[in-house]
Amino acid sequence: MRQTELLIPASSLEVLKVAVTYGADAVYIGGEMFGLRAKARNFSLEDMREGILYAHERGVKVYITANIVARNEDLDGVRDYFRELKEIGPDALIISDPGVFSIAKEEVPEIDIHISTQANSTNYATYQFWYDQGATRVVAARELSMEEIRQVREQIPEDMEIECFVHGAMCISHSGRCLLSSYFTGRSANMGACTHPCRWKYYVMEESRPGEFLPVEENERGTYIFNSKDLCMIEHVPEMIEAGIDSFKIEGRMKTALYVACVARTYRQAIDDYKKSPELYLSRMDYYRSEIAKCTYRQFTTGFYFGPTDEEAQIYDQNTYVKEYTYIGIVEGHNEDGDAYLMQRNKFSVGETIEVMNPDGENLYLTVKRILDEDGNEMESAPHPKQMLYVDFGEKIPEGWLLRRKED
Repeated sequence: MRQTELLIPASSLEVLKVAVTYGADAVYIGGEMFGLRAKARNFSLEDMREGILYAHERGVKVYITANIVARNEDLDGVRDYFRELKEIGPDALIISDPGVFSIAKEEVPEIDIHISTQANSTNYATYQFWYDQGATRVVAARELSMEEIRQVREQIPEDMEIECFVHGAMCISHSGRCLLSSYFTGRSANMGACTHPCRWKYYVMEESRPGEFLPVEENERGTYIFNSKDLCMIEHVPEMIEAGIDSFKIEGRMKTALYVACVARTYRQAIDDYKKSPELYLSRMDYYRSEIAKCTYRQFTTGFYFGPTDEEAQIYDQNTYVKEYTYIGIVEGHNEDGDAYLMQRNKFSVGETIEVMNPDGENLYLTVKRILDEDGNEMESAPHPKQMLYVDFGEKIPEGWLLRRKED
């Protein structure tokens, strides 16, 4: 059985640490330039340096995205950027553009290169091409089926790695190569500035009657004709491992720490349980489903893994997320009494029950007994976002553990 890497996204240094705490084997991040998430809270070079050091000390790898489709005016900046990355030592760069690939080979030959899903690698000959150029891994196009991935694995060198998305938002376009945002707003998805037109509500206008709009009604459910469900493969870990996938990639470089903790912990347990015993994995399926549903999500689909998608892969009546839990904060330290020191992310009050996420998979249910501000003043509730607080839960909670609350 091949090694199976769990690859988790991080939008900030804080979220990177959460990913490491909750089970990531590797984390992928974006710098302030040349990644496809222009609106993400991307990493500065100093944050990258600190994050890589933190991860490496705990045996976790860090990959940096540089997967834009570059224009002429980008290339000098790309070269300078790679020279800066050379000094901080990421484990790999994620690249889609052949020109950017060539520059990386020239400037940082010691850093592995992974080929992004944006490169649309859909057959084993393409994987072999990238291997011959020096790439160590290819991220599969999201349109591939499980059987196609299995065929790729059989045809490529043993030491070439396959990475596949297994959870998160799906793009309506072929491996993310979308032009809708460019046409509608001038902001290119292929330069990291997607405005997500696939989530918008649409109307039709008849040509000879301008201004008279008709709703687009595919059926009685509504008009969100491009709005895909989210990918979730938690029920299919065995098939993915047996197909020869080396890295299970979670989508979400703009997601919260709560999302990252929930998804990372659940897939970590599912992978480990299956490798211990397929029977153990199957017996815990209800638990995996319930935990993964505590993340913010849009309803789930298995994407293209088991054949072409159909009408059931879309959501037609709305474009909002299902949200059942609220993020409270992460324990950053303690006072002399053992009260948890944290930055409050959403309002909570004395007397409420808070769920504490143990990285081993267990959830602790503790009551808020006391809240103190940094000056030691008692508070009945914590209504101010990002206020630093000391919270007495009746027992000491380890540093780095995440707190959440179930909503009614």
